[in-house]
Amino acid sequence: MSDTPHGSHIEMSPDEDHTGPIKNPKQMLVAVAASFIIPVFAIIGLVYYVASDNKPSPGVGDAKQSLAQRIQKVGTVEIRDANRELKNGEAVYTAQCAVCHAAGVAGAPKFGDGAAWAARIKTGYEALLVSALKGKGAMGAQGGGDFEDTEIGRAVVHLANSAGGKFEAPKAPAPVVAAESTAK
Repeated sequence: MSDTPHGSHIEMSPDEDHTGPIKNPKQMLVAVAASFIIPVFAIIGLVYYVASDNKPSPGVGDAKQSLAQRIQKVGTVEIRDANRELKNGEAVYTAQCAVCHAAGVAGAPKFGDGAAWAARIKTGYEALLVSALKGKGAMGAQGGGDFEDTEIGRAVVHLANSAGGKFEAPKAPAPVVAAESTAK
């Protein structure tokens, strides 16, 4: 029998070393730490690269304007003349509605188009008014803007009546009597 153990035995030359690049525990700790630290810094660098943008610093440019932007109020109060004359439907239509309804922008029924308005007119004045005030489809809400709800209602009547509707324009609300004169 032979003196070699069972299995294959590969002869190595004395100058070959098969231990790998890490030769002691200190090198192992450095390699493990580097395998965690390098990716963390790479991720941080990518986040800074993606999130960086040419954002103006506060105070750059006009100092007064910059200060006003930083301390601006959350809301504003607009004081209007409560006794002003309410506009008629044609004036409100021209100022607010004609931009879309004159050309039929975004599917808006055109002014005077009886076929497009027929189904809408059948829903009634109240439904048309609610759609105008709260918005519908691509049309944004018209309530709370430059015109009072009564004026928007007049514009709705003007639009619907131009296409064959028979609605009556809403009247101006009755003036509110001061609380002092009713208490007497």
